[in-house]
Amino acid sequence: MLGHGGTRGAATGWRAYVALTKPRIIELLLVTTVPTMVLAAGRWPGWGLVAVTVAGGALAAGGANAINMVIDRDIDRLMVRTQHRPLVTGALDPARAMVFAVLLEVAAFAVLWLGANLLAALLALSATAFYVVVYSLWLKRTSRQNIVIGGAAGAVPALVGWAAVADGLAAAPWILFAVIFFWTPPHFWALAIRHADDYRAASVPMLPAVAPLQRTVRAMVAYTVVVVALTLWLPFVTTGLGWIYGATAVSFGAAFLIATASIARRPTPERAMSVFSFSITYVTALFAAVMVDVLVG
Repeated sequence: MLGHGGTRGAATGWRAYVALTKPRIIELLLVTTVPTMVLAAGRWPGWGLVAVTVAGGALAAGGANAINMVIDRDIDRLMVRTQHRPLVTGALDPARAMVFAVLLEVAAFAVLWLGANLLAALLALSATAFYVVVYSLWLKRTSRQNIVIGGAAGAVPALVGWAAVADGLAAAPWILFAVIFFWTPPHFWALAIRHADDYRAASVPMLPAVAPLQRTVRAMVAYTVVVVALTLWLPFVTTGLGWIYGATAVSFGAAFLIATASIARRPTPERAMSVFSFSITYVTALFAAVMVDVLVG
């Protein structure tokens, strides 16, 4: 595909490299970054710093996702959901993908160090290292706790956003980190319920593929309770959050909890995907409320 030349071949090649970065996952990660920056600054932190932090975070996440695709190319061939990925279809070879990923990580570190500070750059690099080594190389194929522990990598952007502004950390970003950490299992397990057969075919011990549905749902509800509790704790450790955030945390938290528990009553793939979609809406609304409350409060 890359060797055909011409405009169409070039476009296909660029699309393959973009696909390596998993853009939709990057979007979700950055949803947590900018509101955390606003909370750290107590106002809009400036377009320049926001642009640098978002660019650096996107590069780091894209590089980590590309490395993950290189590692997972064998199991991606076995899963219907991932058989379109560029290393499976042959649009790219692993060596080029790995070079591309490393270049993204180097660029991310440089952008964050020069444009923000060293702490933000190191935190972004640590997220990549954790995602690649702890999750992709170790836990994903060996433990049903894979996404529980490995999900920590996806929570680091909240720390990066705060560090970019404050050049340090405090209680608030760690609570936001914990919110994403505990939100990740119910969010991802909802998707995994829909694709449980894929995970069994690839011998990946994702909880819905190796445990009864009711046990999975109980775990999802337990994690969701922790998430909601953490969101309600946040205003007590930081200033700038008022009724807008509080109303959003309570209403959307209750809706997320009810939706998660409803899978037990309606254990269908369609219901699981509905909960998966709502979990994205939930976290987006929550962090948007953080930003809005600070800016209009």
